[in-house]
Amino acid sequence: MSEEMIVTHCSPTMAGIKTGSLFSCRFSSRRELLEQIRAFNSRLVPRGAVILPLRFQEEQALIYMYRPARLKKDLAGEQALRLLAERDYPVENFCRCLRELKRRLEQNGDFPHEIGLFLGYPPEDVRGFIENRAACAKCAGDWKVYGDEKAAQCRFAQYRKCRKVYRECFRRYHSFDRLIVAAT
Repeated sequence: MSEEMIVTHCSPTMAGIKTGSLFSCRFSSRRELLEQIRAFNSRLVPRGAVILPLRFQEEQALIYMYRPARLKKDLAGEQALRLLAERDYPVENFCRCLRELKRRLEQNGDFPHEIGLFLGYPPEDVRGFIENRAACAKCAGDWKVYGDEKAAQCRFAQYRKCRKVYRECFRRYHSFDRLIVAAT
């Protein structure tokens, strides 16, 4: 897993404007990947971000970068709590919710659609996706929108701009650490 891969897939999370990002990563040695993750976390955690492997399948890992403070706030919202409780998540603690998501990904291989809550998607859009079985969305970008289309379009544009700026800065300066915005 390279710095460039993380910048490509996680720029909005690195910038502190998105709760979490998810990407797949090929690996040849699980032990080496875990060592790389520990090394990245030694640089990320002091700035309020964490990388966590959510699932391993053969030589592919599902990697999650997130901002714990933002995730805690997102999952404490009334709509998010209700949605998670309906799906039997231990809503009294966001860390336990994250462990439950990881367990579900590891056990059945299906993608639990509530994962959108862990990525910072609006709860009404996550619920709409689940209830409509991914059909009838108002629009789509980083996620399918069932609620406030205008706000989602603005956020999509913000994420696109962030990804473009971060990729360019990384190419130009090769300074991963300078791209990690410290949480406030």
